[in-house]
Amino acid sequence: MTAELRRVMVCSPESAGWNDSAKSAKWPELGFQHPPNFIVAKEQHDGLCDLLRQSGAEVMTLPADKTFTLDAVYAHDASLPTDHGLLLMSPGKNNRVPEAKAHREFCERFGMPTFAEITAPGTSEAGDLVWLDHQTLLVGNGYRTNPEGIAQIRHLFSARDVAVLTAPLPYGTGPAACLHLMSLMSMLDERTILVDLPWMAVETVELLKSRSFRMIEIDYLERDTLACNVLALGRNRLIALHENSKTNQRLQEAGFEVLTFPGSELCINGGGGPTCLTRPLLRD
Repeated sequence: MTAELRRVMVCSPESAGWNDSAKSAKWPELGFQHPPNFIVAKEQHDGLCDLLRQSGAEVMTLPADKTFTLDAVYAHDASLPTDHGLLLMSPGKNNRVPEAKAHREFCERFGMPTFAEITAPGTSEAGDLVWLDHQTLLVGNGYRTNPEGIAQIRHLFSARDVAVLTAPLPYGTGPAACLHLMSLMSMLDERTILVDLPWMAVETVELLKSRSFRMIEIDYLERDTLACNVLALGRNRLIALHENSKTNQRLQEAGFEVLTFPGSELCINGGGGPTCLTRPLLRD
């Protein structure tokens, strides 16, 4: 999750239908804070894509799909690339279920096969999946990824010597909110994690301590502006939201180069930061 990023898939606000009045009108039921502003969101998304390209990554944009809702812009959640191919998720948010098929069809166009898929009654979203190392996958157990989904993930990886560990997630602000494991922790390099410590389960914190991870805490006044949602580009480079200046300063003091873009409309409104907006497909 922290090696140099070479190829990344995104879904633009246009592809996700933010410029479609019928789709935009459904913002309350999707948990957005206010009606989406397509023009501002597009400008902010373009800024993110510029940073990705400047970092050396190939940016691939999902085409529009009639099944997409506003949430499709958060391209991270519907699939998980692995060394064996694409693992399709079964999102716990019902409106997002069709996204997995769109990811599969898009990735098959350039030779990435589908390895497996999570099926009902299992639910899973990739925002709940954090690789601690090549052989250890930490999976958040919450409203978006349930025990049956975790059991399926564990079964799929059991023959490949990958340990699948569970991280209980807090209630937070309830089932309507988008709280993933990656809402509480972001891998910065192989040994460093950005964390929202008070919201993490004791057993998860103790697991990270037992593996000698360095944990950098966010500024808690920036929790609601997604300070913990940071994308690693490799070589000590990160993409973060411009709004979180105090947390970004901590990251710089820890030795990271922090690239930022404004995310007031694109990210904070819908509850998804830089990692949520990107589906890394290839890293060194």
